[in-house]
Amino acid sequence: MKNIVGLKELRENMTKYSQKVAQGNSFIVFKQSKPLFKISPIDNEQWEEVVDFTKIKKGGVKIDEILSRL
Repeated sequence: MKNIVGLKELRENMTKYSQKVAQGNSFIVFKQSKPLFKISPIDNEQWEEVVDFTKIKKGGVKIDEILSRL
């Protein structure tokens, strides 16, 4: 069975749902009884880390800083 969540519920409890997705759960998000999108965990086999900006600066690097140096 698919997990269904309303958009308002998702917005108000984003931390709770992000933790559930990290645990492997998927959700279909609805607004006014219509499906909008699906949230699911990333397939780690297809994900490749290119750069970890937290190694450059604690908390990451702002995109404006990166773009200004290109």
